[in-house]
Amino acid sequence: MNLPTEIKVAIIGGGPAGLMAAEVLGSQTADARVFDAMPSVARKFLLAGKGGLNLTHSEPIEPFLVRYGRRRSEIEALLSHLAPTALREWAHGLGIETFVGSSGRVFPADMKAAPLLRAWLHRLRESGVRFHMRHRWVDWTPEASRHRLIFDSPGGRIECRATAVVLALGGGSWARLGSDGKWVGILRNHGVDVTPLVPSNCGFDVTTRAGAGWSEYFREKFAGQPLKTVAVSVPDGSGISDKRIGEFVITQTGIEGSLIYAFSARLRDTIAAQGSATLLLDLAPNWEEPRLAAEIARPRGSRSLSSHLQSRTGMKGLKMGLLREIAEPDDFADATRLASKIKALPIRLAATRPIDEAISSAGGVRFEGLDDHLMIRSMPGVFCAGEMLDWEAPTGGYLLTACMASGRVAGTGALQWLEKMEEAEQCN
Repeated sequence: MNLPTEIKVAIIGGGPAGLMAAEVLGSQTADARVFDAMPSVARKFLLAGKGGLNLTHSEPIEPFLVRYGRRRSEIEALLSHLAPTALREWAHGLGIETFVGSSGRVFPADMKAAPLLRAWLHRLRESGVRFHMRHRWVDWTPEASRHRLIFDSPGGRIECRATAVVLALGGGSWARLGSDGKWVGILRNHGVDVTPLVPSNCGFDVTTRAGAGWSEYFREKFAGQPLKTVAVSVPDGSGISDKRIGEFVITQTGIEGSLIYAFSARLRDTIAAQGSATLLLDLAPNWEEPRLAAEIARPRGSRSLSSHLQSRTGMKGLKMGLLREIAEPDDFADATRLASKIKALPIRLAATRPIDEAISSAGGVRFEGLDDHLMIRSMPGVFCAGEMLDWEAPTGGYLLTACMASGRVAGTGALQWLEKMEEAEQCN
């Protein structure tokens, strides 16, 4: 598709935030164009939905908003334009029915992302939205009433001028799918305040009492296995944080998985500030510690300690292996101390895994440099949306909901900007 030298609005980034901005603009203007560096749009969206597209969450709005931490107030303003319930209604409008799973998460009825995306793209094209694939944005030059955009395309470097621009370029994770964070340097070169991108919803490398990672024996025997029905808490300055039950996976270098992701922001920030972080792992969350100690203290006769613990407490396999990997030798000689370790086994974390392995990233364009419509104050007519904003959230539908809400806000802001520019031209 040939690209004219003058266009009304450029949406750069074809993920959920960019597509939602395109939906707003496509319904109201005859010239909304989506640019993406990849051969097709929403690749991360499709991959994330392979195991079941977690569209949003059904919990009440108050605990929903708590998930956004320090950016709660900013995300709350965005969600007033597209609340979780409204997002479900939007999906229904595409012909995609949804259901609430046992965890409260909301999924399409068939669990798949592809049918929703196909229906969405069909509606966007019907409204006149045009797509330019394999167009990597490399820079822009702000002008008085236009923005000169520069792209690397299959036909070489090209330029166009847009009245309004929506940037929805994603974060810094999963670079192979398009979210490579290269936009950070471009925006900083133009004076935009960008917080450094860091991993979010990520795994961690452990360090054991020997000062290294997992032992070779433990790694070879257990790496890749899930640790189920455990609870995690993270100590803070005032004591112990909230405790959550779930599961996670042992990796070659440490730990990852949904239960770890729930605490990843706190653990990451603690490592950055102190050099390491410690989480407390409860290997037997359904047992009270005194009862556990009493069972361990029962006579075991000629049985090994491992056989005794399996018989009296059900502790075996990976849980037993992890206990031996972390606990001190003296802990196994005393029932009370061993019960204490089972209920609060300290796992020391030395580092986050690389950002490209993370589910998402934190950091990005700071809200303080944006207006209520997500327009960059120093760049009139340029709006930001999605994961490239400075916020983060745990998995569970919270990421996608806020991304799409921000796309709607940025799209609405760009539409109002177009109207303002058109009025100014008419007056002149």
